[in-house]
Amino acid sequence: MALLNFESKDASVVEVNPQIEAFLKDFSIEVMPRTAEKVEDFRDLLPSTTRVYVAHIEGTPIEEMVITAKRLASEGYDVMPHFPARVIKDEATLRDWIAMYQGEAGIDQALLLAGGVTTPHGDYHSAMQLLESGAFGDSGFKRLHVAGHPEGNKDIDPDGAMTNVDSALRWKQAFSETSDAEMAIVTQFCFEAQPVIAWANELVANGITLPIHIGVAGPAKLQTLIKFSIACGVGASLRVLQRRAKNLTKLLLPFTPDFFLAELAAHKAENPQFTISHVHFFPLGGIKTNAKWAIKNGGSSAIPVSQS
Repeated sequence: MALLNFESKDASVVEVNPQIEAFLKDFSIEVMPRTAEKVEDFRDLLPSTTRVYVAHIEGTPIEEMVITAKRLASEGYDVMPHFPARVIKDEATLRDWIAMYQGEAGIDQALLLAGGVTTPHGDYHSAMQLLESGAFGDSGFKRLHVAGHPEGNKDIDPDGAMTNVDSALRWKQAFSETSDAEMAIVTQFCFEAQPVIAWANELVANGITLPIHIGVAGPAKLQTLIKFSIACGVGASLRVLQRRAKNLTKLLLPFTPDFFLAELAAHKAENPQFTISHVHFFPLGGIKTNAKWAIKNGGSSAIPVSQS
């Protein structure tokens, strides 16, 4: 197996920003079964401490999700599958999924979210209902992540306000204080640091102190990012991409999250109590491209699994 050089001696490599390096420690990343199939061995790409989320896309059979989770776990990674409430028919189905993930892949952590489905397939329409079911507690799950929306979510707040998403986070904060599982918020990807900083600080002011794993779009073509941003409802910070699109010299260049991460990392360094604790990558330009970018920019403090 040809291992990726995690300590490149290429003189052309830009010196790593130590603040970004610290901020990228133990970053996480998403995969889907169809993208995972294209990677021969994730140990060639990702540090051993990487948490890998398995994104559940509507229509993907649960069996494919479990196979992907099992494969990643066998390569040494912490695996966190998505449990999209609106895709899960009922409690029996939920508990069946949990049993499959545990029995086949030893999974004990999950991301609970409503899911991007307009009409629920059954009894559930929110992550709160999944938590209320008690299924994860009964199964001994040690870590549960929930969704956060720094720019709101029009599926939840059609008027563009933050009323319902904020109310949901207050509920989840209260739940975390009675749960044995470690909990955190993982967000949709964003492109503008200052609104994210203001959002995180406002949550704390309102008593929501769960750690935040900030969503970051990995390197990709500008057109690709704009397409995904519109589809996923990323609104306010989309203007960053739109401004760049007007610059013809940058239009064809890949967009990378350097400036976004640099601002957040600098704020974290100056404010250690800041609740954004981790980076979660959405590899919109491909997982190999994203992994190489993250490692080049300091996200390689852990040795690869295949070298341990």
